[in-house]
Amino acid sequence: MRLDAGAATADGFAMAAPDIAPDVAPTSSPRYAIDNARGAVWMLLSVVTASVMTLGVRWAAVELDSRVIVALRSIGGLGLCLIALALAPRLRRELRFSAPWLHIWRGALLGCSTQLGFYTIVNLPLATSTVLFFSAGIFTALLAIPLQGERIGPRRGGAIIAGFAGVLIVMRPGAEALDIAMLAAIASSVLFALALLSSRGLATHDGAFNAYISSAVMTALVSIPLAAPVWDIPDTGWVWGALGVIVLASLVRNIADIQAYRWAEAAVMAPLSYLRLVFIAAAGYFVFDERPDIYTLVGGGVIIGAALYIAQRERLLARPAKAQKR
Repeated sequence: MRLDAGAATADGFAMAAPDIAPDVAPTSSPRYAIDNARGAVWMLLSVVTASVMTLGVRWAAVELDSRVIVALRSIGGLGLCLIALALAPRLRRELRFSAPWLHIWRGALLGCSTQLGFYTIVNLPLATSTVLFFSAGIFTALLAIPLQGERIGPRRGGAIIAGFAGVLIVMRPGAEALDIAMLAAIASSVLFALALLSSRGLATHDGAFNAYISSAVMTALVSIPLAAPVWDIPDTGWVWGALGVIVLASLVRNIADIQAYRWAEAAVMAPLSYLRLVFIAAAGYFVFDERPDIYTLVGGGVIIGAALYIAQRERLLARPAKAQKR
């Protein structure tokens, strides 16, 4: 199992969310030679668009329930895919789903993860929600043990424990009533990790565009029934504008993630992916007057440090010339 620290930034959330770059190994295609500089440009584009998408969710939530936002985003994303299929014969020729049930399972997991992720963004300070989403990389490493038979040694085991310690620092259980939005963030990260582990290589095999379509379809199927009781159509132009930003930013972010991990080494991309916290914290401060507390800053540092260490160990252990003990 190759763990990318950037896994925690998928399509929205863990947010990713449909978001899935880690399905594409940086050297998975013979058309691409390693070019870390080009990959860095794509990753920075991913970081910016992911941050813009998060802000769009918070703005749209002024009038809309988070469940409705997810449903409308998935519908908008499908609309863009249909336009692309109509305009590009090559996409129609390459449309395939070699493992339909795997596409369905992956898409359902991502749909549920995105629902929980958008709820978290709406109900927690932006910096806190972003930090908790980063725990997806920790859960991926942990769940790989029972799901993929992965064996870990004391170093990576210690990093996983440290990562969970960081989560506890942010959540502060027992200090005050546990916020349900924090639990939603953790659940979103767990579901994203399951989607990543159960569909490794799916986007590489069937194509990123096809993987995006299946995830958008399943997200819509999951989200529309959940949104039905609170369904509402925006009556102001700026909310429609925010929804448009969410759809476009989500699509661009997916493309940028995939390109980043195709061109560059995951270990190089990992630190850049965490710049999202800087953008989000700054936006939270200047736009929404949110100030990260000391627990978020300390816990976030521990989570990011643990995830980066795990990613670095994976890179070293993947070198066939070195038989290192895990």
